[in-house]
Order: sequence, then structure tokens, then C-alpha cells
Amino acid sequence: MTSTGSVEGSRLRQSPATGGRTPLFTRADHHVYAAHRLGELLPGRPSGVTGNQWNTASREGYDFVVRRTGSGLPVVAVEIGPAAAAGSPAQRVDRMKTAVSAAAGLPVLRIESPTLRPAEHGRRVVEYVLDARDYAAATAPGDPDVPAPVGFREILGRLPDGRTGHVNDLGALARAAAVDAYIARRLVDPIVRGLHVRWTGGAAEGWSWVEVRPGACLVERVSVWERRFSCGIDPAQLAEDLAAVAVGERLRGLDGAEPELVSRDALRGAILALRDRRDELTGGFAFDHLCAD
Repeated sequence: MTSTGSVEGSRLRQSPATGGRTPLFTRADHHVYAAHRLGELLPGRPSGVTGNQWNTASREGYDFVVRRTGSGLPVVAVEIGPAAAAGSPAQRVDRMKTAVSAAAGLPVLRIESPTLRPAEHGRRVVEYVLDARDYAAATAPGDPDVPAPVGFREILGRLPDGRTGHVNDLGALARAAAVDAYIARRLVDPIVRGLHVRWTGGAAEGWSWVEVRPGACLVERVSVWERRFSCGIDPAQLAEDLAAVAVGERLRGLDGAEPELVSRDALRGAILALRDRRDELTGGFAFDHLCAD
């Protein structure tokens, strides 16, 4: 079962105070602060962590830290940005940071994307996750005979373009932008398509794409890691929606330099390769319809 992000009883109970920092914003019963170094969140080197791990990881940062308004306890540390290249020094540092945060019991939400950035997208993501968690807590089933409430992501309402749709789809604006781009003849297909999976023991992963030129697609992939934390919604669906947000960002640049596109055949091959690894996925692979010729 995924942790809800409680840090009761962990070393974080004695973590340093905010040091006079002013919150960036407040959401419900949470203060959200700007970047912190890992060493600022812990009282010292956790048990089982080597001196080298601590010296390296304690200097590494998180883009946002969410604390409870009453206790000041960290609810989650959030990081958004591209994944480190495999085998790179940055990846080794990330592994040390992950090991130290795990030893301390720090809840972490990591969003890996080559396009999304904390300055442009971080606040909306943090607000969304906090709202989803509050909704999940408020609608948790108590009586097994009572029908389950509508999920946070499935709530219907009025969208910014006037249509009725899923108001908690983070990718809704990107989908509307794709329709506008199609009408302006900048795309050959107005539909932002996607898929999502969850690797057993690993990240949730979402893909989104739109066909820009005949047989050539703009593709985005996002990974969501919940470590000792729950987003309040399916992290794989969240990853797909965030990938749609990234597609929307890329659509803004269509009138500039030629975007990096992926052939439809190459995209289909990647989807087939993902399907062939279904045994490594929690819940299997639910997108066989995308593999048809």
C-alpha cells in the first residue's frame, strides 16, 4: 500500500524549522515553500547513511516543500525536471539523494519530464495534488454498501472553452490548444492521444502525442515517482495528464523552429515494445488498441 505521506515517528519530527522563510502560497492546511536543500529538512545524518552519501546528498535540493500549517512537519518534498542521463554523475547523485531521503522517511514526489519546469508548472501541480489528496480523504468509503463516489479526475464540469468535460484533467487546456492549432492548419490531427502504465516497484509513466505532420508526431513522456507519498489519484493517469500539459507547452512553439518529431511508425514500435513488457507492469497493459496496424 502506498504511504499517505505521514511522517509521524520519523526523524523528520525534529527537522529544522522554516528559518523565517515566507511561504510561496498556502493551500488548505498546508504552507508551500520554495526550494530547500535536503540537509535543511533533516536534523542530521540518518542512521545507515554513509558520510559520503550524506555529504553529497545533503547539498541537493527540492523545488518545493509542503508543510502542515499547524505542526510544520514536511508533508512532501517535490522535484520537477528532466531525468538524469543513465550512467551519468548526476544519476549517481540522485541515487544517493534517494537513499538518504528514504533513510530519513522523507515523503517525496518526483516528476521527470524533459519539458515541464518548476517555475512554469510547479505551483499548479502542487495545488492539484493537495486538492486531490483532500478530496480522497473526504470521500474515503466508510460503508461498503454505499457506492463509491466519483473520483477526483472524473468530476465533470464546465471547461475553459465552454465545453463540458473533466475539470480535473490537467491536460484540458492542451487538448483545447490542439483543436485551435488544427483549425489554424498547424496540425493534421486535433486529438491529443495518450497512454499510461505503472512499473511494478517503480515509477508511473504517461505518454501523450499529437500528429503535427502526416506520419510525424510530437511526443512527450512523463514519469511520476511516489516515494512514501500518495498523490490522491492514480499516479499513472496523472503522468499521462502531465504529458499532455507538456505537449501543450510544445505546441506554443510550432510557429518557431521546427519541433523534434517522431515518426508514427517509430511511435507505434515503442508502444509495441511497451506492450511486450506487460508482465513488468502493475495492472498490465490496457492499450492494445493502439497497437493495431
